[in-house]
Amino acid sequence: MGALTNPRREVLRLLVTRNMMSRLPADQQQRATETGPAELDRHLPQGAVHQGVAAEVCPLPDVALEDLIAAEVNRIVVLDQLTDPHNLGAIFRSASAFGFSAIVLQTRNTPPITGVVAKSAAGAIETVAECRVVNISRALDQLNAAGFHSVGLDGQGRSDITAALRGATRLAVVLGAEGGGLRPGVARACAELARIPIASAMESLNVSNAAAIAFYEAQRVAAGSAI
Repeated sequence: MGALTNPRREVLRLLVTRNMMSRLPADQQQRATETGPAELDRHLPQGAVHQGVAAEVCPLPDVALEDLIAAEVNRIVVLDQLTDPHNLGAIFRSASAFGFSAIVLQTRNTPPITGVVAKSAAGAIETVAECRVVNISRALDQLNAAGFHSVGLDGQGRSDITAALRGATRLAVVLGAEGGGLRPGVARACAELARIPIASAMESLNVSNAAAIAFYEAQRVAAGSAI
């Protein structure tokens, strides 16, 4: 439903079942087309869960990295070639929950924002800006030059995550792909590599879980500094 209330999102078509029509605000009802559940299913990928509402929308306008820097965004996520759309959506959701305003992704080797991503994000793709860049390492160079402290998550990082995040006025948290982690060139472009302490019985965390921990810790450390 977040797409329907986002003024930057152009909605081309809105299909709604009778049961859901009465739950929509009046302005949304005026542009909605009532349909049956079976007809709605035919417009969606097999197995999609729609809860009686489906919208065909245009992609949001492109956001350039330079625009984010100029807009004085202070919390950014940088993702290095994630491949799982569920993880991508979960990271959008956690970013929104903990005050990260934008996610930087590579133009290739990263999933587009599909219905699967949107469902996992639970509306966060409408509140967290998506910025696509050709080269992640160069993007980090730009962020570093603009005053961001870029912290790459790495199980072998020398710094503890709390120490790495403390004192950063502008922060970029960098996460690598499932399994492979950060590529060497991206790791070198980070100002610091940090680890999340976990029990020795577990080798690593799922990337979306690691992201949520890092985002929460960034918010906690920032709140402590403000006291």
